[in-house]
Amino acid sequence: QHIVITDSWCFHPCSDFHFAQIHAASYHGSLYSRPFIESFEETPMLVAVLTYMGYGILTIFGYLRDFLRHWKIERCHIAREKEEQKDFVPLYQDFENFYTRNLYMRIRDNWNRPICSVPGAKMDLMERASHDYNWTFEYTGRVVQDVINLGSYNYLGFAENTGPCADSAAEVTMKYGVGIASTRQEIGNLDRHEEMEKLVAKFLGVESAMAFGMGFATNSMNIPALAGKGCLILSDELNHASLVLGARLSGSTIRVFKHNNMQSLEKLLKEAIVHGQPRTHRPWKKILIVVEGIYSMEGSIVRLPEVIALKKRYRAYLYLDEAHSIGALGPRGRGVVDYFGLDPCDVDVMMGTFTKSFGAAGGYIAGKRELIEYLRSHSHSAVYATSMSPPVVEQIITSMKCIMGEDGTTIGCDRVRQLAENTVYFRKRLREMGFIIYGNNDSPVVPMMLYMPAKIGAFGREMLKRNIGVVVVGFPATPIIESRARFCISAAHTNDMLDRALSVISEVGDLLQLKYSRHRIQPSLARPVDDNVYEDIDD
Repeated sequence: QHIVITDSWCFHPCSDFHFAQIHAASYHGSLYSRPFIESFEETPMLVAVLTYMGYGILTIFGYLRDFLRHWKIERCHIAREKEEQKDFVPLYQDFENFYTRNLYMRIRDNWNRPICSVPGAKMDLMERASHDYNWTFEYTGRVVQDVINLGSYNYLGFAENTGPCADSAAEVTMKYGVGIASTRQEIGNLDRHEEMEKLVAKFLGVESAMAFGMGFATNSMNIPALAGKGCLILSDELNHASLVLGARLSGSTIRVFKHNNMQSLEKLLKEAIVHGQPRTHRPWKKILIVVEGIYSMEGSIVRLPEVIALKKRYRAYLYLDEAHSIGALGPRGRGVVDYFGLDPCDVDVMMGTFTKSFGAAGGYIAGKRELIEYLRSHSHSAVYATSMSPPVVEQIITSMKCIMGEDGTTIGCDRVRQLAENTVYFRKRLREMGFIIYGNNDSPVVPMMLYMPAKIGAFGREMLKRNIGVVVVGFPATPIIESRARFCISAAHTNDMLDRALSVISEVGDLLQLKYSRHRIQPSLARPVDDNVYEDIDD
């Protein structure tokens, strides 16, 4: 089967950007059951130049401040070695902390904000102030109430302290307590753990599954158990740090392909088959393709039908991280596999987390029974980690049954549909306003480009002044000229909340001149009804 990618470019000859709408198809029947559209508008040339100039000016002043600190003209707050240890090898690499010291520190008030409520659609923040340019903070005693939360990964609204999930978790806490104080292999294996893993396998449509107490460790500790020396890992360039760490710890050879670029992936697969291992040219023991369902900084969705087609053609294995997509995509909330209508058996290793759509903690690995039995005895995270807390397990069970409809209600199905509607509406309105938005139309992760370093802090502060809590991201988490705000849409957001947030975003966008897009869309008069938004499906 030959895969064809057709790029439709809307190019304005008088402008310095292009807008990509990407469609995928194949010669022998379509790989996609619905249009696959993602947009990544290029950075306007003037904005790019001004952004580089901004970082240049900040760097110059940073070196000036370091000079003043060295001669004790300016007070130094940074961690330093004691005077008697000045001849030792430095414990703190001074140059490596330059960015943190001189750029991040000035806008640090936009991160680590302490909340004092459930991180639902609205939240309460503890107000804090700094009198030394964010080196230290002190609490004012005031609570900023009813801040609209556009930053938490609460996709289906299960992060709540009332309702059946909270009630069940409280009941289980009274029976089992909070901690297990043992590993699963010793005396920390509860009947609730067994029930949860069976439910996860049923939810995903696979033979077996196992759970872990930490989502990050699910990747970083299990990939080394699946691949090792003599193996090849093909990793998307924008994969999460946990996947990168796991690949590095495995000792496998790692090759990186361009983000969501199937030509780049196929080229690496061909080279791996033809040339084999370096020097010896022996065949690779195994080839593992590692991708994510939704990429949390780009808002893009993996081209899973094409990845599976390539995986089958070249007889590689596929590791799919559904941390952000499980619960948030698909007509039944079963993730990116459900979104594309694919067979779960075509994915060799299905990974996901319970920290987002389920409002809990931890992660899972799912697949064939032989895979799970192997990991139970070979995964460091399974052998050495303490068992998952009982109330967390109960939160997962109750929320998952709700999504599946096994609680006798349609609450879960309604939330999945509401999330899809909110996502389509929010993205469309932002584009109509003239902001540059990245990612797939159906992704609840919505990156909005800020570009200039000064606007990172300004946007976060101005939004909070208007009672909207947002996440802003800059270098080195993103490319240096692609700083952004990242909105996470939730099913718990009401129409009024979204309209209020959009009004404030537009106001702050005008204030900070953030409406960079030249591909304007005519605004709609009413909230749209999208025919492609999920219809009722009997489970």
